[in-house]
Amino acid sequence: MDRETLGQRIRALRIRQGVSQAQLAFPELSDSYISLIESDKRVPAPSVIDLLAAKLNCSATYLVSGVSEDVVDELRVTLDYAEIALRNGAAGEARARFADVLASADAVALPEMLHQARWGHALALEAAGELAEAIGELRALTAEASAEADLDHWARVHVALSRCLRERGDTSAGVAVAEEALRHLIATGADSTDAAVHLGAALLAAFIERGDLVRAHQLAAQLVERAERVGGPRARTAAYWEAAYVAEVRGEYEEGVALAERALMLAGGGVDQRDLARLRVAYAGLLLRARPEEAEHARDLLARVRAEINSGSAGEIDVAQCLTELARAENALGRPGAAVALAEEALELLGEEPRRAAAAALTALGEACVRRGDRDRAVEALTRAATCLEEMESSREAAQAWFDLAELLAETEAEEPRMAAYRRALTCVGV
Repeated sequence: MDRETLGQRIRALRIRQGVSQAQLAFPELSDSYISLIESDKRVPAPSVIDLLAAKLNCSATYLVSGVSEDVVDELRVTLDYAEIALRNGAAGEARARFADVLASADAVALPEMLHQARWGHALALEAAGELAEAIGELRALTAEASAEADLDHWARVHVALSRCLRERGDTSAGVAVAEEALRHLIATGADSTDAAVHLGAALLAAFIERGDLVRAHQLAAQLVERAERVGGPRARTAAYWEAAYVAEVRGEYEEGVALAERALMLAGGGVDQRDLARLRVAYAGLLLRARPEEAEHARDLLARVRAEINSGSAGEIDVAQCLTELARAENALGRPGAAVALAEEALELLGEEPRRAAAAALTALGEACVRRGDRDRAVEALTRAATCLEEMESSREAAQAWFDLAELLAETEAEEPRMAAYRRALTCVGV
C-alpha cells in the first residue's frame, strides 16, 4: 500500500481536528497556500513544516514521513544501541541491530536514518570480517555520496571501501578507489582539507601493500606536511600512522616507532576504540622490530589490547592481528610453543579466505615452527603465506616470504623446491 503524501497527511489531520484551511493558515500563511500544499502542488520549507506540525499537534517527522513518533523513537534507540556496540567492538551485535533498522518498513520513509543504518551496517560487516558483503554495501554508498553535500562523509565511505578492498586482497582496486577520490578533491579545490588527508592516508596504505615504496615514501612526506598545515587531530593521527607504516616497510624501524608514538599522542580521545586498538597493535609490532630487547614490553602492551578487545567482542580481523603480533612477541622471547598456539588461534578466526591478516599469521606460525624444529610444518605455513600474498598483489611482501622459504629450504637437501622458491621471489619483484 502506498504511503500518504505530505499534503494528504496535513489535510487528514486538519479535518480530524475540525480546522479549516483558513484557520490553519492564520496568521502566518494564506489559506490558498495551505490548499496548494494539501494538493501536493507546493513543497513547504522546513520552517513551514515545523509551524504546521506545531499547529496540528504532531511532530515534523510524522508530517514528512508518516511514521509515528513512537516508531521513530524505537528505531532511533535501536540505531543508537547499534552505534554504541560498534564503537565498543561488538561487531556481531552491531551488525544485528543495524540489520533490524534496515528490515523495518518504516525506515524507508526516514532517509537520513536509513542512510545512517546502511553506513553503520557496512562498518559492522567489515569489523566482523565479512568483507565481500561490506564491499557491496560500500560500493552502493560511494555511488550515492556527494562530496559537495557532505565532504567528510564522502571521504569516509571512499576510505572504508579502499581499506576493505585491500584487506580482501584486491590491492589494485583499493589504489584505484583512493586515487580517483583524491583526484576529485584536487580538481574541485578541496585538497587542503581533513578529507584529503584521510584519503591520502588510504592511498598511502595501498601503495605500501602493492609494493610501490617510492611513491609511498614521497606521499608520506607530503601527507605529514599537509596534515600539520590543515589537518585536525584525527587527520594528523592518520598521517603519522601511515608514515610509520612506510618507515617500517623501508626498514627504518626507529623512525617508525617515533612516528607511531606521535600518532598515539595525537589520538587521545578523538579516535574510536577500534582504530586506537589497531594503532597500539601496530606500535607494539614496530617495537618488536626496532628494539628486540623490549620484546617483553611489547608483549605486555599487546596482552592489554587483547584483553580489551576480547571484552568488547571486537571483529575477527582485529583480534587476529593482535594474536599474530603476540605470536611474534613470543617468538622473540624464545617461546615458540606459545607462538604456535597464538598463530593457530588467529588463523581459526580468519577462516580460509585469502587475507593479509592470514598471511601474517601464517608467517608467524612458520617462524615458530622453525624455532621448534618442525620444518615440514614451517615449509607448509610459509608456502601458504607466500602464495596468499602473491594472490593479493602484495609483491614486496610475497617476495620476502618466498625468499624466507628458500632460505629455510637451503638448510635441507631439497634443491629443486629451494630454487623454485627463489624464482618465485624474483618474479614477485619483476626480475
